[in-house]
Amino acid sequence: MTRFRHLAAGAILLAAGTGLAHAETKTVSMNLISAEGGRAPIGTIALEDSGDGLILKPNLKGLPPGEHGFHLHANPSCAPGEQDGKIAAGIAAGGHFDPHETHKHLGPTASDGHQGDLPVLKVADDGSATGTLTAPHLKLADMIGHALMIHAGGDNYSDQPKPLGGGGPRIACGVVQ
Repeated sequence: MTRFRHLAAGAILLAAGTGLAHAETKTVSMNLISAEGGRAPIGTIALEDSGDGLILKPNLKGLPPGEHGFHLHANPSCAPGEQDGKIAAGIAAGGHFDPHETHKHLGPTASDGHQGDLPVLKVADDGSATGTLTAPHLKLADMIGHALMIHAGGDNYSDQPKPLGGGGPRIACGVVQ
């Protein structure tokens, strides 16, 4: 009986080593957001751990073409809130996820900046975003209880000349549960 248990345990380890084990995947529903609290579904983003970091697989449509700042925000909310005396979309999500309090926006490959800085999201002329992205300093467990946010403009991975990469207003959001 003991020999059988060891053989069975070895077979399980062998199967895991050959890629037969399945990594956990979470799927986040994404919505266009507005200052009035409106939400319109635009698709999903699948999240999965890998040896290179967190893999993000967007399957989105209905976004403005071009490059967009893309970040993990601190709070699990996509609700509007007050910013500079005005109500704006997605403000309840808080700032970029920065558990080490670096207060630096340096992009997804930097190890000494916001951990929530993600690669720029590239949207095709037809409004779709489907390319696979990798966030080397994040794991799936880091994502839970936070919001994924897409900004109106691009991201230069710097706080100059505008803070937080210059992405501007928040236009789409989803909470990772």
